[in-house]
Amino acid sequence: MSKERKNPGRFKKRCMVVLLAAGLFLGATGSAKAIDFKVSGEWLVGFGVGDSNLTKHTQNTKGGPKTKSNSNDDFAAGQRLRLQLDAVASEALSGTVFFEIGDQTWGKADEGGALGADGSNVIKLKNAYIDWVVPQTDLKFRMGLQAITLPNVAGGSAVMDADAAAVAANYQFNENVGLTALWMRPLNDNFGGWEDSNGNTRESNYLDNIDLFALSLPLKFDGIELTPWAMYGMMGKNALDGYDGAGEDWKWRDDGKNYLGDSWGTADGNLAYTLTGAYPGFNGSTLGKTSKAYGSMFWAGLPISITALDPWNFELDLNYGYVEGMGRFDVYKRGTDLVHGDSQRQGWLAKALIEYKMDWGTPGIFGWYASGDDGNVKNGSERMPSVSASGNFTSFMGDGNLAWAPNGEWYDRDLSYAGTWGIGLQLKDMSFVEDLKHTFRVAYWGGTNAPSMVKYMASASSWSDGYGTNDGPYLTTNDGLLEFNLVNSWQIYENLEANLELGYIVNMMDKDTWEKDGYYGGAGNGAFEKQDAWKAQLVFAYTF
Repeated sequence: MSKERKNPGRFKKRCMVVLLAAGLFLGATGSAKAIDFKVSGEWLVGFGVGDSNLTKHTQNTKGGPKTKSNSNDDFAAGQRLRLQLDAVASEALSGTVFFEIGDQTWGKADEGGALGADGSNVIKLKNAYIDWVVPQTDLKFRMGLQAITLPNVAGGSAVMDADAAAVAANYQFNENVGLTALWMRPLNDNFGGWEDSNGNTRESNYLDNIDLFALSLPLKFDGIELTPWAMYGMMGKNALDGYDGAGEDWKWRDDGKNYLGDSWGTADGNLAYTLTGAYPGFNGSTLGKTSKAYGSMFWAGLPISITALDPWNFELDLNYGYVEGMGRFDVYKRGTDLVHGDSQRQGWLAKALIEYKMDWGTPGIFGWYASGDDGNVKNGSERMPSVSASGNFTSFMGDGNLAWAPNGEWYDRDLSYAGTWGIGLQLKDMSFVEDLKHTFRVAYWGGTNAPSMVKYMASASSWSDGYGTNDGPYLTTNDGLLEFNLVNSWQIYENLEANLELGYIVNMMDKDTWEKDGYYGGAGNGAFEKQDAWKAQLVFAYTF
């Protein structure tokens, strides 16, 4: 006989405990039914070969030692997982958390892709926000880490398309008119301060925030949509200190202070390059002191989409941007003459797309023109500033297709189009076999920057220093690039796609322009050996 049968009292007590636990569980389950949990996500597994560099070798001085531009493997394999969990209480209240696991290059230990596959640093929080509606109104709020995309149509956003900490409010007056207000804080509390002569830390986290405030007015009518918008911002004088520095002694401002803290940055954007007039390839560009606590920033845009003439589709996007100068920077002209440049940056951009939808696909033509530097650093930069642009006319220089590659060097470049112009042709979504689509694009990239700007560069290959910084390579009016894209998509199952992308960029940079005036420290002309960039990648995408 069991011990429970020998001791009925103990048996009854245990039964009571079990029943009580079951009741608590069922009660919790019953209350949990008020929340509907939804899971969605995306698995990417990719394989590819390529070389995205536009230079093969560079030299700081003619006849000097050559530096190989690319030492990475030509072949790579990798994966990435994005997982989104929505906790929905009702149509008026929900919460979302969005995790990213990866990128994981196969075989790379610090990404968890080596033998054992047990890396501990590959899980990242991408989004975490709540959505709620003010009771008895149509006013909606979203608060937290979220994806922010400023209104755009043709070619993606040239100002902001990234994740940020923000509060967004939206009110729909009627089916034609709405209003969206936004406050976001992309940077704050990253400045390590500076050390005085006694070894004391001063001004840690002081005046280091960037705050942006935007208003947009979506207008929708029969066959036409437009969304005028404007954004004002303020940037503290210490906001970019250490953003992309190299160690504890790195100084953004040349004021004799020893700044503390290691270099840091963000996953999206390259603010130290896209908000100031100091191009990273300049010979010098150390920012001087400023008496300003904050500098102003401003952007405005007008995207217009016309579908009234279906099957024609017309898209036009106009943008302007301004960032106040926060001190002057030192730069050497032709390697010897010291010049004080203005860190102010302002410029404009117009881009457009015309498409005609047919049974077998959608042919189209697209183009853009952006203001460029005028050859004088003393009056600031004439290239339009950006926060985290994501231009997507093309899928190698731009952010088209899946916006992912098994090797980070082959990633789409998220360009802002600053200092460039271009024109392209596309045949989109061609389909001759069920579940198989093809998109072909060819685009010419030209420059709008004055060739005389080369005299401020550190070397003849400084045009490539901006490659991968959202602004892209520095193109003068003598330079050009010719890009080809072919994207093939096979829908294997409803949730599984095989995506084969082929990309090629013909390098048409003008060597005479850059080698005749690209001095380095007064030691003589530099040189570079240019090459074409290419990639071929096969990505399997499982979405659910």
